[in-house]
Amino acid sequence: MSDDFDSRLESAISRGQKRADQKASAERAKEMSEDEMRRMHTSLRLSLSERIERAVHKVADHFPGFREESLFGEVGWGAACYRDDLKIVSGRRENQYSRLEMMIRPYSDSRVLDLKGKGTVMNRELFNRSFFVPIAEADSEEFEQLIDTWAIEYAEVYAAKTRA
Repeated sequence: MSDDFDSRLESAISRGQKRADQKASAERAKEMSEDEMRRMHTSLRLSLSERIERAVHKVADHFPGFREESLFGEVGWGAACYRDDLKIVSGRRENQYSRLEMMIRPYSDSRVLDLKGKGTVMNRELFNRSFFVPIAEADSEEFEQLIDTWAIEYAEVYAAKTRA
């Protein structure tokens, strides 16, 4: 009886180990390779940086005086618009700087898709945000909606501040 128990116990342990090995190999196969991650990041970065450029361009078009610039390189890929106004109050000169900047940060070991946004209206920081998700879980629609939301929020606050 104990021989039967021992053999069944050893068989059960062996089956459990095989099951664990199969699960681990399936998870490894599921995980994306480094090259696949880089390709996916590049693809998303290209489409999202175009979306950023369009959103920033539309904001700049609605407020004369904004200058636009493309952002690319080690910091990330995206676009910005800015203006530097001179305001004279009671004979005193005052510079008022406004800027909207959004970019997709470069691929890193953290394997995330990272959207960075900064907004400054008349020398006051409106927002300085970062949104990121693992590349394998990235949804371009979610990022596109966020880009649009940040651009619209900036335009609304800028319009309110310039009317005051």
